[in-house]
Amino acid sequence: MARVLEGSGKPLVITSGTLLVAFGRSGVATEMVAPVTPELPRSASETIVMPAARKGVRSSIVRLSPSVHGRGDHGFVPFLMDIARRKGFSAYVGEGKNRWPAVHRLDAAHLFRLALEKAPPGTRLHGVAEEGVPMRSIAETIGAGLKVPVRSITLEEAPAHFEWITPFVTIDGPTSRAITREAFGWSPMQPDLLTDMKENEYLS
Repeated sequence: MARVLEGSGKPLVITSGTLLVAFGRSGVATEMVAPVTPELPRSASETIVMPAARKGVRSSIVRLSPSVHGRGDHGFVPFLMDIARRKGFSAYVGEGKNRWPAVHRLDAAHLFRLALEKAPPGTRLHGVAEEGVPMRSIAETIGAGLKVPVRSITLEEAPAHFEWITPFVTIDGPTSRAITREAFGWSPMQPDLLTDMKENEYLS
């Protein structure tokens, strides 16, 4: 798609993820994603699209939080809920202090529109409303809603419990939205993740 648009000046907005930015620090929108590996194949999208900005494409990237929540969510949080139902308890790893950014789907949709209409070539935007929700808080909200126990498990126990989602559950990925907010005036207005889980049929 990028090659077809070269020289046109037309917009090309792609989706990436905040967890592809370096883990364990507050990633900002100027940072590059982690290198492409078998575990992180989606990094390739950014490495392909960003150079198109130098070839007459108004390319931009919206990096979404690991939790894009709201009605119709079929992502990470519903999968954690399914695990808790199947295994009889809601878990977090260690002290559960590692964090996930989160954004409501309607706020994310607004950000995509801003990218389409206003983003200069080569722009990275962070779809982040909450910069870091502790995994223990997510697990406790799931436990309360499903009426199952909540417990800590070790890093060694995590793969058997969390299955394919283990790498995402165990990383610490706080991410800043400051540059996105300042550059585009994007101000998330929808409920935060834990409120959404409690009030909007996630745990019914």
